Amino acid sequence: MRVQVFSRAHILQEFHLRCQSLAAKDNSGFWQKFEELNDVGKEFTTRAGNLEANREKNRYPYILPYDHSRVRLSLLDSQLHSDYINASYVPGGCTVRDFICTQGPLRSTIADFWRMVWEQNIRIIVMVTALKQKDMVLCYEYWPMEQGTVSYGVVQVTTVSRKRRPDYFITTIHLRQHGFPVERTVTHYYYAAWPDQGVPNDLASLCAFTEHVRQHLDTLPLLGPAVVHCSAGVGRSGTFVALLWLMQLCVRGIMPDVRAAVEDLRRHRVMMVQNLEQYILVHQCLMHWLSGGSVGPLSRVQSHAGPAHVDQRQDHPLTSSGRSGQGNRSRGRRRRQQEQHTPHLVQTQPQTQSSVQQLLNPRNLLRRLLPPSMHINPQKHT
Repeated sequence: MRVQVFSRAHILQEFHLRCQSLAAKDNSGFWQKFEELNDVGKEFTTRAGNLEANREKNRYPYILPYDHSRVRLSLLDSQLHSDYINASYVPGGCTVRDFICTQGPLRSTIADFWRMVWEQNIRIIVMVTALKQKDMVLCYEYWPMEQGTVSYGVVQVTTVSRKRRPDYFITTIHLRQHGFPVERTVTHYYYAAWPDQGVPNDLASLCAFTEHVRQHLDTLPLLGPAVVHCSAGVGRSGTFVALLWLMQLCVRGIMPDVRAAVEDLRRHRVMMVQNLEQYILVHQCLMHWLSGGSVGPLSRVQSHAGPAHVDQRQDHPLTSSGRSGQGNRSRGRRRRQQEQHTPHLVQTQPQTQSSVQQLLNPRNLLRRLLPPSMHINPQKHT
């Protein structure tokens, strides 16, 4: 079977037209598509995160991993519940476990974070938040900023080098587990230019950063997932993974579908791509990247625009006063109701779809390399 692929120029043209349509009438199309995602994932339970023994391990009480996709640590000395960390496997590369999205470590969960990195054989960590914004701590400093070694639990973390780019840092870290001679190398990407409220001002900066990480991932053997985190591990983290995944599809000549990508991500972790601004940002960045920077933000696609009733909340569920917003309270009630239900498997596409439609659907193309059974049309990409 041959699967049709498209040139980059064709993808840009079609995607540009789609964005213009979604942006018409005060972004009504974007708003409608984003609203359709509100109930995605509501059938899944979050029992582990709600356990009394685990509640203090959660940075935000309404951002909990689904039971079916949560990362499980090994038990420490057979201690019950020591397998819990607020982290979820999500799709975006080769399988449904190509990424782990997690919250920014708390002081009390740093050792668990590094244990996860070791046990999951992680080689890339992407941090898309500053450590602090004003007086609010968004993430605890969990690695040595300068050259040196710090032990967190059973894992020894050594910063070897740190390179500064215009908008981000690249740190090379060596890991060693106590009692084992094997040493591993982890690359830590720290992008602090993404504000806790809103979206980055510079599309070129975020696109260049995402492309750098994407190319790095393509050079690595498939050893383990890549970790992506912000503060809550859902808004900016989900936006970054969605953007990188859709870039991968475009590189393979596949037309990107932002809504389908976000829907799939939300079936693995709650509230991925948390607000309308972030949803529009994915489209803006794809447009900028596809055009090689020659097409700026569309005049009708502005991140601050949208229907007057849009709640432009920040990238975690608490306001500066520490109270959750109304939408998050309703999500919290929904989560408590979910505890009484058994999680269902992620639904697949209806059987009535043709084989080609199933293959081209983005949720079946979470691949850096397309499945071996597929014979790609050798049309040259431009």
